[in-house]
Amino acid sequence: MRLNEDPAAFEAFYRRHIDAVMRFVVRRVNDPHLAADLTADIFLAALDSAHTYRPGRGSEIAWLYGVARNVVSAQLRRTAREAQLTSRVAGRRLMDDDDLGRMVEKIDAERQMRHALEAMRDLPEGERAVLELVAIDQLSVAEAAAALGIRQVTARVRLHRARRALLEVVSPSAVYVEGQA
Repeated sequence: MRLNEDPAAFEAFYRRHIDAVMRFVVRRVNDPHLAADLTADIFLAALDSAHTYRPGRGSEIAWLYGVARNVVSAQLRRTAREAQLTSRVAGRRLMDDDDLGRMVEKIDAERQMRHALEAMRDLPEGERAVLELVAIDQLSVAEAAAALGIRQVTARVRLHRARRALLEVVSPSAVYVEGQA
């Protein structure tokens, strides 16, 4: 069949088989809009796969019914999957506007943390180590200095440098640790 190469041939094919295809579809679906969509999909699929038609294997209407069966079956499987997914969600509380607002706030907060962590990777090892211990692990500067085997003054200087470098990348709230200067 040369349906995809000859618009007049496709039109003649369509007119010959539209009624049969519509009857085929409406026996299988109840929704008239879905039936119209499936009928259109069947003819599009036939147009795309016209090169697979072999006259020796049967009539063109038999081949078209095969295409129609595949299109309708795919739609019925899709509908069944959607129904299954809908039933899984049924009865569960979905997000309301307040939940959505909190989710957006969390995403924004995590975005700042991701930027801070990326910026921390670029810090010198000593500064990054102090900052991680103080800002992430919540140690005091004295505890961080002891853990790293450095003087407390050195730890404070490194922490100050690290914070200053990060402030260029993220907002101050992302690197400020309460009670730590």
